[in-house]
Amino acid sequence: MKVLIVDDEEMIRAVLREYVEFEGGEADEAQDGMEAVKMCRENDYDVVLMDVMMPRLDGFSAVKEIRKFKQTPVIMLSARGEEYDKLFGFEIGSDDYVTKPFSPKEVMARIHAVMRRAKNAKERAEKDVLEFEGLKIDMVGRSVYVNGEKAELTPKEYELLFYFVQNEGVALTRERLLNKVWGYDFYGDDRTVDTHVKMLRGNLKEYRKFIVTLRGLGYKFER
Repeated sequence: MKVLIVDDEEMIRAVLREYVEFEGGEADEAQDGMEAVKMCRENDYDVVLMDVMMPRLDGFSAVKEIRKFKQTPVIMLSARGEEYDKLFGFEIGSDDYVTKPFSPKEVMARIHAVMRRAKNAKERAEKDVLEFEGLKIDMVGRSVYVNGEKAELTPKEYELLFYFVQNEGVALTRERLLNKVWGYDFYGDDRTVDTHVKMLRGNLKEYRKFIVTLRGLGYKFER
């Protein structure tokens, strides 16, 4: 386990480092967003713990930059616990959000949870065929079968379903889905995502249950 701890408060970095090393992991430290981006370019981490309010470059801006070249799991750390801040953190691609003051033990538990999700997603992406009860997905052949019958999906429905599956258990905002499935230059709005999810669910029949609506946020693929 290799963790990058990003916070402008030295005491917080020291406490988190102690817990990471106690569990046999390695920890690097950065005191602002600019330093964090540079270190993520030069190193591979299992998880990044990212404070929000920092000098030079804040945590949200740093995550945006990191997401341009790496998909390393990021857990935001912030004294700002408003719903807007949490939603914005998920929209830009963070994987979890912890409000200060926090328990170091809780942070470690969240690190392990995020790492498990990342590992599972990687393993699923490496498999050619995935099965969820009677839902069978051929990742290479781009085919989907519902109870043995081939489902006729549009190309965008395929991409949407594959992205859901590869991020099982992860809260996906509508903006993130637009960015990842349609592309950053796509001109559309939330209704584009909702319409395609509705069509996809219809084609998945009873297995539409796997696509869970997160009110006010987006969706999640969950068994």
